[in-house]
Amino acid sequence: VTGVVGRAELLSSIFFLAAFLSYTKSKGPDNTIVWTPIAVTVFLVAVATLCKEQGITVVGICCVYEVFIAQGYTLPTLLDTAVQILRGKDSLPFSMLQTLLKLIVLMFSTLLLVVVRVQVIQSQLPVFTRFDNPAAVSPSPARQLTFNYLLPVNAWLLLNPSELCCDWTMGTIPLVESLLDVRNIATLTFFCFLGALIVFSLRYPGDSSKTVLMALCLIVLPFIPASNLFFPVGFVVAERVLYVPSMGFCILVAHGWKKLSNKSVLRKISWVCLAAVLFTHALKTLHRNWDWESEYTLFMSALKVNKNNAKLWNNVGHALENEKNFERALQFFIQATQVQPDDIGAHMNVGRTYKNLNKTKEAEESYMIAKSLMPQIIPGKKYAARVAPNHLNVYINLANLIRANESRLEEADQLYRQAISMRPDFKQAYISRGELLLKMNKPLKAKEAYLRALELDRTNADLWYNLAIVYIELKDPTEALKNFNRALELNPTHKLALFNSALLMQESGDARLRPEAKQRLLHYVKEEPQDANGYFNLGMLAMDDKKDMEAEAWMKKAIRLQPNFRSALFNLALLYSQTGKELMALPVLEDLLRYYPDHTKGLILKGDILMNQKKDIVGAKMCFEKILELDPNNVQGKHNLCVVYFEERDLIKAEKCLVETLALAPHEEYIQRHLNIVRSKIASLGAMEQSSLPSEGTAAAEEKKKSFQNLKEVKNEKTTTQSTVDNNKEHSKNKKLTEKNSVDKETSKKSTKEIKDIEKKRVAALKRLEEIERILNGE
Repeated sequence: VTGVVGRAELLSSIFFLAAFLSYTKSKGPDNTIVWTPIAVTVFLVAVATLCKEQGITVVGICCVYEVFIAQGYTLPTLLDTAVQILRGKDSLPFSMLQTLLKLIVLMFSTLLLVVVRVQVIQSQLPVFTRFDNPAAVSPSPARQLTFNYLLPVNAWLLLNPSELCCDWTMGTIPLVESLLDVRNIATLTFFCFLGALIVFSLRYPGDSSKTVLMALCLIVLPFIPASNLFFPVGFVVAERVLYVPSMGFCILVAHGWKKLSNKSVLRKISWVCLAAVLFTHALKTLHRNWDWESEYTLFMSALKVNKNNAKLWNNVGHALENEKNFERALQFFIQATQVQPDDIGAHMNVGRTYKNLNKTKEAEESYMIAKSLMPQIIPGKKYAARVAPNHLNVYINLANLIRANESRLEEADQLYRQAISMRPDFKQAYISRGELLLKMNKPLKAKEAYLRALELDRTNADLWYNLAIVYIELKDPTEALKNFNRALELNPTHKLALFNSALLMQESGDARLRPEAKQRLLHYVKEEPQDANGYFNLGMLAMDDKKDMEAEAWMKKAIRLQPNFRSALFNLALLYSQTGKELMALPVLEDLLRYYPDHTKGLILKGDILMNQKKDIVGAKMCFEKILELDPNNVQGKHNLCVVYFEERDLIKAEKCLVETLALAPHEEYIQRHLNIVRSKIASLGAMEQSSLPSEGTAAAEEKKKSFQNLKEVKNEKTTTQSTVDNNKEHSKNKKLTEKNSVDKETSKKSTKEIKDIEKKRVAALKRLEEIERILNGE
C-alpha cells in the first residue's frame, strides 16, 4: 500500500504541474483571455484529482498566479481598489473584470469536481480509528496543539530528511497535551517564520517577492488537505503528501541560495554548501533505495526510526507471515500488542498466527481479547459507533475457529449474527454463516444467508456456486444447475462450478446433457491438468456412452496422476470385466488390493475372474474368505464362498454355508433356491447305488453356479467454499461408479449311463437352475 499510494501521489503531481503550466498560457496579447488553455487546465485538474484528492489544490495556485503574478497586483493595491469601489469613487477596471471571470470559471469547475468527488464516496468520509490519527479523537486543547505541532514536524522533514519512516501513525508522535509542552516553541517559531514570508511576498512588489509567493503557494496549498484543517486524515505524518510541497520548498531554497551567491563574500561558501547538500542527499537517496528492496526491509528501517508504532511491528509480522515464517511473525505481532495493548488488529494478528501454528487454544484467547476491545452492546440503549471494517473480521475469525468443534456450532452462528447486526452489509459474514448453516444441516437458512449476500453482490460467482450447493442439499438439482450456470456466466473458468455442474449433469441420467458435461470436464482438466478426478469423471461419462476405449484411456490417465486412485482402479477393472478382458483386469485389481486390502468389491470381482476365467478355485476361495474376515455378515461374499464349496464338490459344507447365508438374508429367494438345489443334489446322490456308478469316466451332471451381484461403488466427497484471504472456500465432488451385472451361470454335462429315474431328477434340477438364472438376470 505504501508504494501504491506513493505512486498515486507522484502521478497526481505530474498532472498538477501540467495543469499549472497550461494555465500560465491563458493570458493573450493585450491581457485578453485564451480559453483553450483554461479548458485544458480544468481537464488536467480533474485527472490530478482522480489520482489523489490534493490535485484539486492547483486551482488555488492558479488563482494566486493570476492575481499576483500575471496581473501584478499586490495586497495593498487590491485593498485600495476595494476601498475605492465601496466608497463609490471608482468602478471595477476592465482588466480586473477579466481576471474575475477567469477566477469564476476556475472556482465553478472546482466546485463541480468537489460535488462529483462527494458523490463517489457517497457523502461519507472514510472510517479511521483512533490508532490511525490519535489527535483527531483527542479533547481540546490537545487536539489543536498536536495538529499545529505537526506543521513544524513536516517542515523539518523537508529541511532535514535524515530520519524517514514509511508509517507515522499510532504513537509515532506523542500528543501535545499542555501549553507548557516544550514542543510548542517549535510551533511558535514555525508560524513566525511563515508569517514573515507571507508578509514579504504580499506586501512588496518585485521578482523576489513573487518568487517567494509562488514557493509558499506550492508549499502551503497542496498541504492543506493533509493538515486536518477541514477533516481528519488517516495518518499523523505522511512523507508522500510532501511531494508537491517539496517543489515549493526547493524553489525557496534555490531563491535563497541565489541571493547568497550573488554576494561576493558568500559566493564560495554558498557553492560549498550547495555541493555538500547535493552530495549528502545523493548518499541518502542511495541508502534509502535499499530500504525499499522488500516489505521486510522497508518496515524494519522504519522501526529503527520509531519503535512506538504498533502498526510497524504488525507490518514486519505480515511480511514474515507472507514468507511462512510464522514463529518470527508471532514475535513481532506480540510486540505490537505490548506497544499498543488496545490495538484490535494486533490481537487479531496474534490469533491468526497461533491458528497457523495449530495452537487453537491460544488463538481463541487472542481473538477473545480482540473481541472484548470492540464496542459493546448496551441493552436498552441505542447508539452509533464507528468501527473499522477490518476489525469486524474478529467475529468471523473467531467463529471459523470454534466451528471446528461440533458442539460449538451454535456459538459460532451467534458470532456471525453479531457481526451482521453491527454491519448489515457485511457480505463475508453472510457467506461464512451460510457455510456454517449447511454444516448444521439447515439448508433453508443457508439459502436465506446466501440470497442476502447476493443482494449485496450479484456479480460474485462464488456466491452463486455456494447457492447451487445449497440446492443440491435441498434435493433440487434443476435449481442447482441454474446457479452453477450463473456462476459460470460470471466466471467461465470457475473450476468448482465447472466440475460439479458436470457431475450434476452426469448424475441426472439425461443423455442430452452428457455432451455439455464432457465439455465442462474438458475445460476443467485444462484448468487443472494435475487433478485426477477430472480425468476419472471423463472416463465415467465415456462408460455411460459405451465408449469403452475412450473410457479406458481416461481411467489410465487418472491412475498415472494418482496411482492409488481407488475408484479409478476399481472401475477400470470393472470396465475390462464388462468388455471381455477379464485377464487384463487382474493386474489392476492386484494394484487396487495392494493399496486397499479391504476393498470388498474388488475382492469379489477378483474372485469372480479367478473362478470363471482362470478356474483358480483356490485363489477365488482366498478372496471370499478374506471378505468374511473383514465382514462376517457380508451376504455376497459368503454366498460366493458357498459356490466355491459346491465347485469343490463338498456338498455338505455347501449346504451348511447356504443355511448360514440364508440366516443372514432370509428374504433373498435366490439363496433359498440354491439351498434347495444343493439339498436335492445331496438327496439324489444318496439314493444312487454307489456300486452301479463307475469309479472314473462316468460323471454326473456338474451344475456350476456363479452368482455375482451388481457391483457398484459410489464415492462422495463434499466440501463447501472464503474468502481469501487466508481469506478463505468449500465444494462438492461426487464420483459415481458404474455397475456390472454378473448373473449366475450354469453348465452341465449330460451323462449317457445314468439310470432313468436318476436322469429324470437331474432334468428337474436343471430346470430349477434355469429358473434361477432367469431370476438373477432380471435383478
